Amino acid sequence: MAGPVYNSVWLFLCTLYPAYASFKAVKNKNVKEYVKWMMYWIVFALFSASECVLDPLLSFWLPFYREVKVVLLLYLASPITRGSGVVYRRWVHPLLCSKEEEIDIILEKVKEQGYNTAKTWIQRGVQWLGGVLVTTAIRVSF
Repeated sequence: MAGPVYNSVWLFLCTLYPAYASFKAVKNKNVKEYVKWMMYWIVFALFSASECVLDPLLSFWLPFYREVKVVLLLYLASPITRGSGVVYRRWVHPLLCSKEEEIDIILEKVKEQGYNTAKTWIQRGVQWLGGVLVTTAIRVSF
């Protein structure tokens, strides 16, 4: 039963409602709301990323795993608890600040490697296409 409940909470209360509230903050140019929703989206992104790793490992082994995730999501998204702000200020911000330089170096390396990989693939693709065109032209002319 937790599956449909979790999916509904995740979709409506933790994705669509915050997206609309973020839209309203941008539309009204409310800086306090910007900050609140940016903290939420940062925490939600980290939750979603960790969920991708932890779900296959824990969903079968921990009883009430999905129910705990529902409660955690409600805590993070609730304007009453302001859970995402608490989690952000207490854990996420200090952690990211302490690791910011290392993260920036890794991201720069990944970006550079991605650029080099894309460049190599494009060059190979152009060479392959050139070969196909030449081969086709030779076949058609004979």
